[in-house]
Amino acid sequence: MKTPATNDLGPAAHPCAYEREAPGDLPCTNIAIRRAARRLAYLYDEAAECVDLKATQVTLAGTIDQLTNMHTAQGPTLLELAGAQAIQISALTHALRPLVRDGLVALQPDAQDKRTKRATLTDEGKTRLKQALLAWSAVNHRVEQVLGSESAAMLRALADQVASDEFLQAYRDAKARQCPASTEVATGTKGAQTD
Repeated sequence: MKTPATNDLGPAAHPCAYEREAPGDLPCTNIAIRRAARRLAYLYDEAAECVDLKATQVTLAGTIDQLTNMHTAQGPTLLELAGAQAIQISALTHALRPLVRDGLVALQPDAQDKRTKRATLTDEGKTRLKQALLAWSAVNHRVEQVLGSESAAMLRALADQVASDEFLQAYRDAKARQCPASTEVATGTKGAQTD
């Protein structure tokens, strides 16, 4: 049995470990955002039910539509789509599976690089997306009305900021400044000797 000084979960385990705060000492942004996201997802899921889709599927189909080149009809690569959705490729392929299965999205190899796949909406996918967006728009207007346009705009702006690459980089930079030992371990420079 490990002593508290050497316990992997204890304060001595990591130079950046911190004492556990009492619940409520620091408001948890993650919990608040997830709770709000679940509530909104429920409302948007209700809207998407009319075309037998989930809100996440409508969002994904809408992103494919937005990223599709109007002139060439070339859809986004899976990497571009994952970046736009701020998700991992594995999560994206999992989310695409039912849309491909139901004939709403087609995955095709890129003309230049056959290893790269591009996603495009099928005709049925475009039709279902249009239908879903009509119901979606009504929910969107009601949410805006209840929150107030200023609060709704602020919420979207903050959500966009948190989802941005700039936020992620700033977070990592702040973490590295607070916790240089973890950066040394990650980069392999801890314990390195200089001449």
